[in-house]
Amino acid sequence: MPHHVVALALPGVVAFDLSTVAQVFGHPAEEEYTFAVSTPGGDDVMTSSGFSIGTVHDLDALAHADTIIIPGYRPYPRPYESTLKVLREAHQRGTRVASVCTGAFALAATGLLDGLTATTHWQDAMELQRLYPDITVQPDMLYVDHGQVATSAGVAAGIDLCLHLARRDFGERAATRIARRMVVPPHRAGGQAQYIEPAAAPTTHGFAELAAWIVDHLDQSLTVADLARQAHLSERQLARRFVAEMGQTPLQWILHQRVLAARHLLENSHLPVDVIAQRTGLGTASTLRRHLRREINVTPTNYRRTFRAD
Repeated sequence: MPHHVVALALPGVVAFDLSTVAQVFGHPAEEEYTFAVSTPGGDDVMTSSGFSIGTVHDLDALAHADTIIIPGYRPYPRPYESTLKVLREAHQRGTRVASVCTGAFALAATGLLDGLTATTHWQDAMELQRLYPDITVQPDMLYVDHGQVATSAGVAAGIDLCLHLARRDFGERAATRIARRMVVPPHRAGGQAQYIEPAAAPTTHGFAELAAWIVDHLDQSLTVADLARQAHLSERQLARRFVAEMGQTPLQWILHQRVLAARHLLENSHLPVDVIAQRTGLGTASTLRRHLRREINVTPTNYRRTFRAD
């Protein structure tokens, strides 16, 4: 018997997110799934792109779903309590409930994510964490699956989650076939962190001059003693004040800046990986590879392939 998926399209639904769910689960020639779209009241809804979606079901359709997926929506106000109640009741019946991108804000409002980890688009992760402090928001993940509840990161990460759910439901062969039809990889390397724009060195704190000096000397072997001399402080004073202002120890901050510099060179140069490692003070290609994988869970080769400007 087919697995029935219903997409709950809230006002301001992101059309790409909704179409992603439809592409994975709503293909008429595939027998694993049936698919429907529901809206509060069964009314047409305006998308975030300015056109409307109609010919939809009302919330009663959720009662017949095996999986409910909430695509992203913008802006993302708290849904009406009647909508949240239907989602909670479906979850209590054993229905799997998932969100794509900012759909996590609606899912969070149900309370079903309390005490769990979750993700959303990295640009909205801090706001999700602020509004729902009982959730542990992980902005570096493509998706987080707890079995009966799941969330995904922004935009294309919805494809990753949907293919993952298909893999869980019907196995690797079915998920790979769907991915090939959509001309997307069945598995993507890395996590959402690789898409977060690298931050520049901060320039408004008490260590602004020292931070700029560090960034200019990343190719050198830097110690706390070197930094203390540059800042005209004792090593103990430097270490204590640096953590207070920067949130990291000096050596942790230097390592992070080296990885950011390596990412910049991977994106904007044709330099070999071992040369980039030397220029950023990481030493060897294997060291660069290890730290890049630890920070954003991707190899230098995959990162360069994804982000090189040319």
